[in-house]
Amino acid sequence: MKKERPNILWLLCEDVCPWFGCYGDPTIPTPHIDALAAGGALFQKCFSPAPVCSPARSGIITGCMPTTIGAHQHQSGRSPGFPLHLPEGVRTLPEIFREAGYFTYNNGKDDYNFTYDRRSLYAGDYDDHGIYGFAGNGHWRDRQPGQPFFGQITLWGGKNKGSPPKPVGADDVRVPPYYPDIPEFRNHYQRHYNQLMVTDDEVGAIMDNLVKDGLLDNTFVFFFSDHGYCLLRHKQFLYDGGIHVPLIINGPGIPAGAVREDVVSGIDVAATSLSLAGLGIPSWMESQDLFRPDFHREYVVSVRDRCDFTIERIRSVRTNRFKYIRNFLTDRPLMQPQYRDRTPDYKAWMALRDEGALTPVQEQFVSLSRPAEELYDVLADPDETVNLAGRPEFDEELRRHRGMLEEWICDTGDLGQFPEQPEQLLPMIHHWGARAADPVFVAARRQLGIPEPADSPSHGEVAVGQK
Repeated sequence: MKKERPNILWLLCEDVCPWFGCYGDPTIPTPHIDALAAGGALFQKCFSPAPVCSPARSGIITGCMPTTIGAHQHQSGRSPGFPLHLPEGVRTLPEIFREAGYFTYNNGKDDYNFTYDRRSLYAGDYDDHGIYGFAGNGHWRDRQPGQPFFGQITLWGGKNKGSPPKPVGADDVRVPPYYPDIPEFRNHYQRHYNQLMVTDDEVGAIMDNLVKDGLLDNTFVFFFSDHGYCLLRHKQFLYDGGIHVPLIINGPGIPAGAVREDVVSGIDVAATSLSLAGLGIPSWMESQDLFRPDFHREYVVSVRDRCDFTIERIRSVRTNRFKYIRNFLTDRPLMQPQYRDRTPDYKAWMALRDEGALTPVQEQFVSLSRPAEELYDVLADPDETVNLAGRPEFDEELRRHRGMLEEWICDTGDLGQFPEQPEQLLPMIHHWGARAADPVFVAARRQLGIPEPADSPSHGEVAVGQK
């Protein structure tokens, strides 16, 4: 009898840090996610290709770094007059699975930074959400009898609105030393833990449905996130809070209780999915099969470029022990104007800075200057608060990690080296209005003949991050 082809199911979370019991965090109960890990493989050191949705998801769905395929600028390719196409030969994972006879669906958003026809990727109906992607409603039950499926289910994770039966209290969470220990940040941590308990219930319901439909024994389940939680030093930045994500793979033949300590990239989900389905891995993919006997990554690179109306370029190299960060735009503070600068936690942090009430560690991230290079011993300093760049005893590691990044930029042709065309910025100009006040947007408006909003900040205000 011919063996039935396996199903591949992605439980792709939004904005989730690995704050679960199976990752060593006992703050909340997450029995369903812990059970998924106990029955499969847990990857301790998985890092997103980018700390914001659309570049990260573009890399994950193609198995390529977003800077290789031109998808690195957040929500780029949304201008009708300036479509961005994938490089010749590069295709998305659902297209590859479809060609192999799989039923493909997405129950949730896509948010990819390139031009594509959703109906060539997925079955089902879609609600268009403009520049923010779409909400799909597909299900494995819509496939033909006996047809294998490749499914994506969005778990809202850090954007969950529900509440668990026994919420964790603000006094029960730890606020790391790089944030001031004030109610605004305690509430954020409290909220994320409670959101994760809701996510855990959702995972349990999905697994129950797989059992009910007799699919569990022939389905590989991937549980992971696009990037970290939406806190100010997490999302959109390359500290571990922004790029360290959970990754659990459970399915037939995967040893139960396996724990991997090697560094892996979020883009590796693509090649691993193809391999577990018995499909070939295209030569253009930068993704690697995590279960290949000779799998090895010496380091993982993550990238931060423009997000919304904030022009930026940051790169990180994560090895087993160290994190190296290169800040290319040293003329701007890290907390230059960005989409969260009207939130209570941002305002509270800035007020404490202006009052001189922050510790030196808390002041680092909201300082009006930034270092060109950062190096952290993440084993000794998991909060990444002690910058070792410039310390003579770490000069060799600094040079080694700097060399890795330079080699990677050269080898991959990192497209973040080149500015966006003015036409690419049109959706941001229209969406953000006067808040798109960076000199890059000023120049784009002039080139496109768009009037400058009357209440735009001056260049000097942008440079020092004032409002």
